[in-house]
Amino acid sequence: MMKLKQVCNHPAHFLGDGSSVAGRSGKVSRLVEVLEEAVAEGDRSLVFTQFTQMGTCSSATCADDWAVRSSGSTAGAEEEAGRHGRAVPGTEGAPVFLLSLKAGGTGLNLTAATNVVHFDRWWNPAVEDQATDRAFRIGQHRNVQVRKFVCGGTLEERIDTMIEAKRALADRIVGSGEGWITELSTEQLREIVALSADAVGED
Repeated sequence: MMKLKQVCNHPAHFLGDGSSVAGRSGKVSRLVEVLEEAVAEGDRSLVFTQFTQMGTCSSATCADDWAVRSSGSTAGAEEEAGRHGRAVPGTEGAPVFLLSLKAGGTGLNLTAATNVVHFDRWWNPAVEDQATDRAFRIGQHRNVQVRKFVCGGTLEERIDTMIEAKRALADRIVGSGEGWITELSTEQLREIVALSADAVGED
């Protein structure tokens, strides 16, 4: 499943061959469009991904003066956060902050950002919510727009559907972990990994 999620992000992420990034992923192209709009408006953005390799891949398509990419540790994210202008709107710093979901989702206060993008979906919505809350801290006086990217017709869309269907019952069904994924039946697993017919394009 992890490999399929990497394919949804970008072919180069799955292959790990250092090949060209531009023009090969609809998700990456859309990310750049969203960030361009935000930068043009003078807004700052947080981009979360569960894969540290995807942070490198995404930053390769961003303008040189846009992105600050945190390491996979909370300490590294804290160090980079100072350059982003943590908690003080208007502070000098990069307008785009690429973070590891787990590192950036813990212990940071990033109220300078008004845009949050979850580049890939995590099994547990509580982890995503915790990361989003980095921009919804005390001291945030502006609206924050949150986007969650999903590759249509793929494993990602099924994960999204299942998570959203369970969200209202998260405390009872999902809880604070990702163990529910191990309880799926063979048929449910088959349905998750199958590619939808409408997601297959014609040459």
